[in-house]
Amino acid sequence: MALIVLASALASAGSAEAAGQGKPASQARRPPGLRFEVSFPASAHAGPVTGRVFVMIARKSEPEPRLQIGRTGAPFFGRDIEALPAGRPAVIDATDLGSPIASLNDLPAGDYFVQGFVNVYSEFRRADGRVLWMHDDQWEGQQWNRSPGNLYSEVRQVRLDPAAGGTITLVADKAIPQVTVPPDTAWVKRFKFQSPSLTKFWGRPVYLGATVLLPRDYETSTTSYPVNYAQGHFSLRAPMGFEEGNAFYQDWVRDDFPRMLIVTFQHPTPYFDDSYAVNSVNVGPYGDAIMQELIPEVEKRFRVIREPYARVLSGGSTGGWEALALQIFNPDFFGGTWSYCPDSVTFTDVEGVNIYKDENAFYKQYEWRREPTINSREINGQVRLTSQQRNYFELVNGTRGRSGEQIDIWSAVFGPIGKDGYFEPLFDKRTGVINPKVAEHWRDHYDLLEHLKRNWATVGPKLVDKLRIYTGDVDTYYLDNAVRDLERWMKTTENPHYEGYFLYGDQKPHCWSGPGTQIDRLKEMAQHIMRKKPEGANTGWWTY
Repeated sequence: MALIVLASALASAGSAEAAGQGKPASQARRPPGLRFEVSFPASAHAGPVTGRVFVMIARKSEPEPRLQIGRTGAPFFGRDIEALPAGRPAVIDATDLGSPIASLNDLPAGDYFVQGFVNVYSEFRRADGRVLWMHDDQWEGQQWNRSPGNLYSEVRQVRLDPAAGGTITLVADKAIPQVTVPPDTAWVKRFKFQSPSLTKFWGRPVYLGATVLLPRDYETSTTSYPVNYAQGHFSLRAPMGFEEGNAFYQDWVRDDFPRMLIVTFQHPTPYFDDSYAVNSVNVGPYGDAIMQELIPEVEKRFRVIREPYARVLSGGSTGGWEALALQIFNPDFFGGTWSYCPDSVTFTDVEGVNIYKDENAFYKQYEWRREPTINSREINGQVRLTSQQRNYFELVNGTRGRSGEQIDIWSAVFGPIGKDGYFEPLFDKRTGVINPKVAEHWRDHYDLLEHLKRNWATVGPKLVDKLRIYTGDVDTYYLDNAVRDLERWMKTTENPHYEGYFLYGDQKPHCWSGPGTQIDRLKEMAQHIMRKKPEGANTGWWTY
């Protein structure tokens, strides 16, 4: 019976992706069972809403159920809506896919805390003529359950029993307030501006920003400083976890600590909290915007050394991939990168999936035996999530790649445009079947190892002594496997022969960033910059 219910839920999710909404073809064909009706009043949102409605079901009331969902979080269910007017309910029932429970019919009978939610989409009329409906980031970092303007209901405690059925009514009459940006301090400065190139691409205002950590004596000196462009997910917090009085602060303000600026970027997209810092036919010219708009703005506003040797990169996970990609794609502009636990540097292993050899992202075929592909693991090797479970979670978050989640942003950044204007997925999220043509597009444009292989004669000489990669040897998402592929190839390089620097943490999961502390790594970067400085260069920032 569970398999039949799952097939029904997946069929509904598939029709939702094809039609852009979650309504089943016929209301009459709905099986009896639990049913949620989610509506919103005109006082909460003026005008009809195109977007996605959710129901969250939790065993505890705190935090709110909308804040309990996650890869291994509380059950939730979603359905697309199109031009839904105020007061008219959207229905979620057993035909709608859920995660981690596939169908409401599979929910154990019991007492639960439930909450309704409406994720509001906006119309994007892109420069390529395509019209897309997506969530417009409100400077929260593409988190729909926390995004300003989205709607949610009171939390209700109810008795749910799929066998008994019943209808639960939820009114999303509360709107999430605007983001409060932390105020600037003597140490931390922030700025934000509308990007001309990204706004043109998306047909709506799109913003870039940066958070800058200043060194001691910045305001009273006249010297210029090196910059560490620290990559990572969207955050308005101070770089490196800096807080006045904490351990990092105590070292940062020491008289003998090398002075530099640390800069984090804010570049959320309609697909994700982060753009991956490259140009993409689906996400837009974020690589150009960062290199030609955002970094020049940093260098205009702050006293920095505007030379390659004094610009270094660092970052972990998503930021680890970006720190490596920015260095590889801009070898003359940056002077070195410290990449920690980077996302797949080659697509021979993308969270367990070899996109070039596997035919299906959800399982491995071994002659007569079919085994599920593991997406994430514990240090002892136990399974955390399968690839299928991970992708169903994303599909519940949003159809057409609008989940705001990890695999969808990879498909958006690395993949071609689909016929409907959204990205062409690497694989079908319902069945796992891989599209080899899309895999070729990933390889030809964004596989970092393949890029190095094709361009080593020109890019290799510019990267010598610039690549440092750290990862745990049991990375939670198997990202160490791709790093090992890169390391093996670099050992074979010629003209020049450069092996890079690779360090693996014994029995370390995601996201291991090497031995020592952040402070140790910053000192290492400062020493690297000093070694690379040209004769006669400014060294007033050096005090270590």
